[in-house]
Amino acid sequence: MKLRLKFNLVMISVMALGLILAWFLAEEITQREAKRSVMAQAAAIMGTANAVRHYTGAQVRPLLKNQMESQFLPQSVPFYAAQQTFQGLTEKFPEYVFRLPTKNPTNPADAPSTWEAELIATFAGKPSLAEIVVEREEQGREILSYAQPITVDDKSCLQCHSTPEAAPSSMIDTYGPSNGFGWKLGETVGAQLVSVSKEIPRQRARENLLQMMAALASVFFVMLVVVNLLLHISILRPVQRMSRLAEEISLGNMTVPEFSTSGRDEISSLGVSFNRMRRSLVTAMVMLGD
Repeated sequence: MKLRLKFNLVMISVMALGLILAWFLAEEITQREAKRSVMAQAAAIMGTANAVRHYTGAQVRPLLKNQMESQFLPQSVPFYAAQQTFQGLTEKFPEYVFRLPTKNPTNPADAPSTWEAELIATFAGKPSLAEIVVEREEQGREILSYAQPITVDDKSCLQCHSTPEAAPSSMIDTYGPSNGFGWKLGETVGAQLVSVSKEIPRQRARENLLQMMAALASVFFVMLVVVNLLLHISILRPVQRMSRLAEEISLGNMTVPEFSTSGRDEISSLGVSFNRMRRSLVTAMVMLGD
């Protein structure tokens, strides 16, 4: 087996082992970073919905107060504005789902499921808790949910949700007097959720991992080419020249030129020793001839 082949087999084996180790080490990192990225997007989406909700409550709702007496306008409801905003966002982020489950909601569609009710109870029991990331299974799919509490922190919310008597009559005509009441200032009444399939961060992690491995393999390939080039120029070609000169001398041709050397590396040192041996051999042959 030639030296170049042996060298390349060793290099390729080491590089393959390095890629395998890098894969196992990078897989966990990419999974974690992909999950963090997805949750950061969920938080940004929720932040957008929150901004719209607060804007609607502070700026839009007061302007529609008079009209609300004769006709209920859902555009004046902050939660409705947040849901409508998210529906627009889903065109760009179709993989995300937005929910505003609340206790005794005005709209029955916002009634919490069992796990959402438990989440609301957790927020209510820990007022300092600002957010939760929930991992769960739903219909055989693994789901990631980013959640924040809905707390009654504005007295204007009580105009519609304290008692049926305090609510606009147009709202009572639309939804009835049974749902969406009993809220108290400072109470945690619900949660806002942004959910996404766990397959989304997994897919992103796989894509990032494959890109990383491709880049690392490219670096290894370039290294292999460069090292092979250096091996050929610095070692194999000088040794092959020295081998041809030695073969000529062994066949009795003492007129071959000396091996040209330059530098101070091991090959140059070997060339100097080869030339010294050649001169000694020529001198010995001349003495024998005399």
